[in-house]
Amino acid sequence: MTKRVRILAWISTAAILLLIARRVPLNRVGSALAGANYAVFFGVMVPNTIFYFCWDTLVLKTAIRWFHGDVPYRDLLPVRAASYVVGFFNTQAGRGTLAAYLWRRLDAPFLALSGTVIFLVLTEYTQLVLWAMLGFLGFRSEITTGLLPVAGGVAAFWLLFFGYTRLEITPWRIVRWLFAPRDWQLFATFRRATASRYMTIVLLRAPMFAVSVCAHYLGARAFGIEIPFGALLTFLPVIFMVAALPITVAHLGTTQAAWVYFFGSYAPAPTLLAFSLAAHLTFSLTRALLGLAWLPVAYADLSGGRARRRAELAEDAEEGHTQRSLRGRRPQRGSANQTVMEADGPTANGGD
Repeated sequence: MTKRVRILAWISTAAILLLIARRVPLNRVGSALAGANYAVFFGVMVPNTIFYFCWDTLVLKTAIRWFHGDVPYRDLLPVRAASYVVGFFNTQAGRGTLAAYLWRRLDAPFLALSGTVIFLVLTEYTQLVLWAMLGFLGFRSEITTGLLPVAGGVAAFWLLFFGYTRLEITPWRIVRWLFAPRDWQLFATFRRATASRYMTIVLLRAPMFAVSVCAHYLGARAFGIEIPFGALLTFLPVIFMVAALPITVAHLGTTQAAWVYFFGSYAPAPTLLAFSLAAHLTFSLTRALLGLAWLPVAYADLSGGRARRRAELAEDAEEGHTQRSLRGRRPQRGSANQTVMEADGPTANGGD
């Protein structure tokens, strides 16, 4: 992230939070925070984060096994955890860190690994849209009606994108240059991914969101908020997608505004703001603490991988030097034969 983008992110975060603060009395937000049942709240939100971390690593392992080779689950735990430390401040930077770490760890092409990370991100958004659609079917309102075109747009995007990456013959030479990027290494994962693998990853992510919905449903009750489960199933995926927009620092501001907007009819704005802040910070801080706990292991693993790589390069260089030396010492056949003939010639003539 460049300096200009960081400054814009801080400005947008401050502007959104200031706008919320002008409309929501902060003293009532403090009262809502003070009156929450934190035993219940932390009892559901912290295990939710730990489950997310473990299951997210399983999803990562599956994708890496498909497209880059099998890696033990325990070896990917530090990789996934380390990316959360950077992701606490910026999600996109965290994903870039994940790709860079895997590049060092697996010695695989960086762009191909980046494509796998993008594949995981797009399938994550897709499963959120599918969960929201499931909620739309059982929870009708003016807001859900307005969001239906979004689902149609996502479906159209995947059909076009899947055809773009899988089509091997360009129908018109005029538009061939449009199809050239699909041969880039960045799209290698998408070219190799079949429709069944897309569906498998989406379904594999389902338990993560199901546990998250239940945790938010119970956690909201710890703040005295009673949101119907159908409404939560419908709008929580939308809130997660809004939070993923790279326009604020640590997703602050956009997440809180979305909670107040979608669930304003179920609880006062100060209480919703208090709960959204507590839930968001608990999730982000717990993931960051997990990342810090695994960081020494990740660093040791990465340093060990570098050392092994240097040892392998040194061994290859030494082996090559040995082979060149042996070739240099080996006598040439022509020279050997000529020497024998010269040695035998005078002896034969002398015998005559």
